[in-house]
Amino acid sequence: MTRLKDTYDNQIVPKMMEGFGYSSKMQVPRIEKVVVNVGLGALAHDKELLEPIRNELAAITGQRPALTTARKAISNFKIREGSAVGYKVTLRKERMYEFLDRLINIVIPRIRDFRGLSRKSFDKAGNYTFGVKEQTIFPELELDKIKLAHGMDICIVTTADTKEEAMSLLENFGMPFAKK
Repeated sequence: MTRLKDTYDNQIVPKMMEGFGYSSKMQVPRIEKVVVNVGLGALAHDKELLEPIRNELAAITGQRPALTTARKAISNFKIREGSAVGYKVTLRKERMYEFLDRLINIVIPRIRDFRGLSRKSFDKAGNYTFGVKEQTIFPELELDKIKLAHGMDICIVTTADTKEEAMSLLENFGMPFAKK
């Protein structure tokens, strides 16, 4: 069992049951999945950069990313239906907890001039989404082999019903939110 999963079972669940007045462990919100998305943007037309971006995302997440394609053509952006527009990885269970552990304890503290993650990035369903401007903050990547810096979106999907429950869950996991 991963360290973060063990922390959830033994510390976070009892703390949230007491704080929110849940009568059962099954009512306590949990993290369902983590989705990491890289949009290619203008890089979509350069076939030579598709494979290195895929390999970098695979090294970061530990899972092979799926290619996402355009659903419809957009002439202003020179995108045809079915052309590559990005990569995404959906992490669940053990890989999800390992990725979150690395993200919270190693990667986020490496962000330059970091003052905390925004508390406003929760949606109504209790999911949290934030962006990373450069992939170079991940220690799994060799900086010499990176051809082009790009960003990524990370979405943490929870079973929480409200923003407050989701924020409390992620704070208990150690997510570094900005001060109010």
